[in-house]
Amino acid sequence: MKFTLSRHIGKFVLDRRVLALLVLANLFIAARAWLAAHPEHNPWAPLSLDDPQGWATQQKLLALRDDVPACRAVLERSGVAFNVLDPAGEGECRRTDRTQLSTFPLSPGVPATTCPVAIAMELWKKDTLETKAEEIFGSRITRIEHLGAYSCRRIYGRDEGAWSEHATANALDIAGFVLEDGRRISVLGDWDGEADKALFLREVRDGACTAFSTVLSPDYNAAHADHFHLDMDSRWTSVCR
Repeated sequence: MKFTLSRHIGKFVLDRRVLALLVLANLFIAARAWLAAHPEHNPWAPLSLDDPQGWATQQKLLALRDDVPACRAVLERSGVAFNVLDPAGEGECRRTDRTQLSTFPLSPGVPATTCPVAIAMELWKKDTLETKAEEIFGSRITRIEHLGAYSCRRIYGRDEGAWSEHATANALDIAGFVLEDGRRISVLGDWDGEADKALFLREVRDGACTAFSTVLSPDYNAAHADHFHLDMDSRWTSVCR
């Protein structure tokens, strides 16, 4: 007996299954093509700082915490100049990943941080700091003032409890910004001050939340009244306050 498909699609179960498989196959092909064109949303695509930030960016960053060679490969692939420093410290403050950006405009000097912090700083500068400085002030940022990255201590300097991300330089505290035209924006002095400066600080705080896993500002508590705390804690959820 000769078998033929129905002339009316959907009349038989077999026809519906074939149609469903064809639809799924086309959706799969379309999804792969879309992800290939948007690597920032593709969790399997290698991270590049030349791509815009997307759905998968932060998870890719966090995955690099335990893979220093892969992290530094991202900097190399993205054309970011950096130095690799020897490990230092002991115990809970042992720093096996000491990565120093070569030309980042931090002041005073560029401290060694973990590689994920270095990458997040580059993303923050490219995607937020430069854009917002031009939008709000019509000027570029020439200096980013910091309060340090490494401090061998527990959170808030307590005698017990969890160790700070600063203990391994997996954090950086930012105190202010200096523009090309000489204007200075200070977290301590301008968070609730002049409209444009206050707006800029809030915009760049929010922008940092797309690059770092933890962002703490004066909105968090009095201990952060004079700086933004930025870190790459290995938790899989972000904190932005």
